[in-house]
Amino acid sequence: MRNSVFPLLCSALVCAACATTSESEDPGQRIANQALIIDTHIDVPYRLFLNTEDVSQTTTQGQFDFPRATAGGLNAAFMSIYIPALVDETGHAYSFAESNIDRVVRLTADHPDKFALATCVADLAIQQAQGVVSLPMGMENGGPIASKIKNLEHFYHRGIRYITLAHSKSNHISDSSYDTNERWQGLSDFGKTLIPAMNQLGVMIDVSHISDAAFWQVMTLSKVPVIASHSSLRHFTPDFHRNMDDNMVKALAAQGGVIQINFGSSFLTRAAREYSDARTAAVRAFQQANNLPDRAPALQIVMREYTRDNPYPYADLSDVLDHIDRVVELTSIDAVGIGSDYDGVGDTLPNGLKDVSSYPNLVNGLIMRGYSENEIRKILGGNLRRVWQAAEAYAGARGNPPRCTWAP
Repeated sequence: MRNSVFPLLCSALVCAACATTSESEDPGQRIANQALIIDTHIDVPYRLFLNTEDVSQTTTQGQFDFPRATAGGLNAAFMSIYIPALVDETGHAYSFAESNIDRVVRLTADHPDKFALATCVADLAIQQAQGVVSLPMGMENGGPIASKIKNLEHFYHRGIRYITLAHSKSNHISDSSYDTNERWQGLSDFGKTLIPAMNQLGVMIDVSHISDAAFWQVMTLSKVPVIASHSSLRHFTPDFHRNMDDNMVKALAAQGGVIQINFGSSFLTRAAREYSDARTAAVRAFQQANNLPDRAPALQIVMREYTRDNPYPYADLSDVLDHIDRVVELTSIDAVGIGSDYDGVGDTLPNGLKDVSSYPNLVNGLIMRGYSENEIRKILGGNLRRVWQAAEAYAGARGNPPRCTWAP
């Protein structure tokens, strides 16, 4: 177990560079400023779909904008191209994905001094040196693929570099961890053909959200390491199947993959998970009693009133550190990273990690747990970069070299 009271003092473990670092400089801020920080899940596109804002400037809503990202040292923010299950079920997944990709492209075109598309690993270092925030993209819910490999190829060319196979409902690719109707008992027949096609093209496979059976089938089929872009550990939330159990984490690591820890409180602690379940049950009961549709405004009122009368049990930074510690204890330092779910988990973020300016707090917490700077750099982005490079190398060996935004 890592030492949770490890002092914030120079030591051979945590601060080889202390001799050349000002005593007044915060070590977490220094490392965050110098390291490559890759957060694999930030829901800015859907946030902007719901409410247009200029995230190139300081915003009063949400958890991401350029000033806060630079304050936190964030270099690469994977933009989640999120497709709600209802949109997929109504046949509009493809067009919805297109519009959200367009939203990210416009953001980089309108503010080239602040944001840049990133479509290969090499882009990240170049854009970090330029002082802009890289915006690679991942598709959350493979609904837009619509059982057509040509659609996979299309979205790859548009910049998608990972695909979360399903979301809250089973789809044409995979069963969902949230859906009791496991119609495929894992992956569909098309899903089983999609995995090697993604490997061939260099699109990372994301096992967040899918059922346990689907996860194990992916482990069998994929020839390259896979990611869990925004998941945490079921060990701390035993009945929450959206998180990964210990055997899944071990299997992911054994194949070189990485679990990117989700910061949402309900992913981190049993208390927050039980609260979320109880609140959802109260809202559903009101909905059924009044025969209301899923998006009825009254449901939001009920949720707000429930929260007002029952204060939310926020997790703490220490809970995120506990999840990281356990992954390392189960596997190694090479199997864990960060997938915060900023702008995707609402007002459920833990104390100390409320927005993208907070990564230095995470770094200081890791220092206090006894992690070395090299280990911290792996957690912040090195491990994810390695997996992305492996996906690129496998595809490149099969005639599909990386397609980069930046060109010499």
